[in-house]
Amino acid sequence: MSATAATAISPPGCFLRKAVDNFRFAGRQAQNDLAAFPFFLPIFILLLGLVLASQAYAVSSITIEADSVETPFASLRKVHGELNLDGAVRLQAEVKMESDASWQSVSLGCAQLANPAIEEWQCERGEFNATGIQLPFNFSIKQSVNSSPHYQLALNLNDAAFSNQAGTRAAEKLHASLKLDATHQAAGWQWQAMLDWQQGELFWQPWYFAEGGHQLTASGRYAGDELAVDSAKLKLAKVGEADMKGRWQAGQLQDLALDAQNLELSALYPLLLQPVLMDSALNKLELAGQASVKFELRQGEPVSGLLSLKNVDLEDQDGRFALYKLNSHIPWSYDEAHVVQLAYAGGHLLKIPLGEASVLADLNRYSLTMSQLYLPVLDGALSLTDVSATCAGGEWHWHLRANLVPISMPALSQALGWPRMEGKVAAAIPLVTYSGGNLTAHGDMLFQLFNGSISVSGLGMQTPLGAASRLQANLEVRDLDLGDITRTFSFGAIEGKLDGSVKGLELSNWQPVGFDADFHSSPGRYRKKISQRAVENITALGGAGAAAAIQRSVLRFFSEFNYEKIGWRCQLSNDVCKMSGVEYTPQGYVIVKGSGIPAITVMGYNHNVGWSDFLSRLKRVTDGNSNPVIQ
Repeated sequence: MSATAATAISPPGCFLRKAVDNFRFAGRQAQNDLAAFPFFLPIFILLLGLVLASQAYAVSSITIEADSVETPFASLRKVHGELNLDGAVRLQAEVKMESDASWQSVSLGCAQLANPAIEEWQCERGEFNATGIQLPFNFSIKQSVNSSPHYQLALNLNDAAFSNQAGTRAAEKLHASLKLDATHQAAGWQWQAMLDWQQGELFWQPWYFAEGGHQLTASGRYAGDELAVDSAKLKLAKVGEADMKGRWQAGQLQDLALDAQNLELSALYPLLLQPVLMDSALNKLELAGQASVKFELRQGEPVSGLLSLKNVDLEDQDGRFALYKLNSHIPWSYDEAHVVQLAYAGGHLLKIPLGEASVLADLNRYSLTMSQLYLPVLDGALSLTDVSATCAGGEWHWHLRANLVPISMPALSQALGWPRMEGKVAAAIPLVTYSGGNLTAHGDMLFQLFNGSISVSGLGMQTPLGAASRLQANLEVRDLDLGDITRTFSFGAIEGKLDGSVKGLELSNWQPVGFDADFHSSPGRYRKKISQRAVENITALGGAGAAAAIQRSVLRFFSEFNYEKIGWRCQLSNDVCKMSGVEYTPQGYVIVKGSGIPAITVMGYNHNVGWSDFLSRLKRVTDGNSNPVIQ
């Protein structure tokens, strides 16, 4: 028998706020993604229709064809269904989702659809196919209508695979099972479900799961446009467990309660956190230790949260920062103020070692304040006062004042991998603000170094710890001891004092891309001597176009010389350093102007030198590998 028919069928509160917004966005994405599969429903209905027709009539096969089928989610055309006597069922159609512009071919089949008991159906070998989708499955459905409708579904995916054209989601060798038990009552549906993902790879942008072992059990209610999860437990392999409950209404998350204890950060970070932190300073971390999280959302708004860290080791893979044995108790409430506790045993910031520290702060909704914070650094400390931070519009804004308690330069230079420097460094920072990813220092920062002073003004930074950080500043140098400087960098001895400035300094990812640097001997009377080695090295820095205007015969008998003044200027732009000195001559410019007997003058003839080439020469000189030509 055959039949043909034509039918139309958001301080921590800020992080919580951001987390809620991200969760809502993910929920909307999930709704859109799930909307990509409703064509299962009309096709499945047609499948059941075939089966029921076979029972109603004594037939060997049934064929159903439809020109079009319309549903609230999708349109179907060229629908063809067939049921054979042996129980094989197959449906084919072209489907177009409501939001799609093109049609795609889909098929749903079962090698043998069985009815082993009253109100029970089983399919041992089924498969759904569409563009980029191959889902082998088996299922059983049991129905009971004695007192109220009751359904039990067991669905298993076996070696399933799918992908989309945009490359934002894909799966391979996916094995998973779903069990659903639902009872219809006067108030709606009561349900229990378990999703068990045994194995297989899954990429669902931005997350990638390399293997299974994850499980979700839940129970709740469904009525009208409201879905309530009264109890749920999520188990993530190697990470831990989380208890949850929530409520969605009209597709919007209204209530949520989350309680996750003793999560393993070494597994949690790469699995869930790193993918959403790719554009932040926390995108390359190595983490160890445990974290506990509590969070509550009511009527769509966050009301409380708690983050506890236990013996956490946190280290940036690019070496920018690290904290060891980090412990914290960070409570948050929308209605009440709390005290934040945080402590660590050590760490480093930009290779500068940090000592043990403990922090207490007041957290009031989206604002955090503390009167003083003392952070040990090497043999000194960074003392912060007037610390205040707030979160508004999803962005952090904060300000503070700071003083750097003197730190020994030998220890600091060793930590930074610099040549050994003597003395101590201290600093006073009047006011620093951070807003919208930009850090700005208001007022001059003062440093005591090399028996002189360095002041920094106009300091501004964008994304200080980000992958594309930028810095702008101006520097003023006064009375630096040239003897200390040249001994530190193995340049050859120069005695005297140095003044100078670096205007318009700009660093990108901590590398200079532009500045106007001008250094010269300080005015006044003091001992001015330059060694033969220093003369040779200054000459080497100028390359083949530089020369020392002294006679070889004289040079052999003197190890040091008097000078009147020294000066060097570099204007860096587009990786080219435009050089000049203390005086111009018809041939070039004077770097060292001699005085007394023997007279010595060091000249430069190349005005434009590649910056990378200049740095290479400087490295050879300080490493003692220069081969200067003295004329």
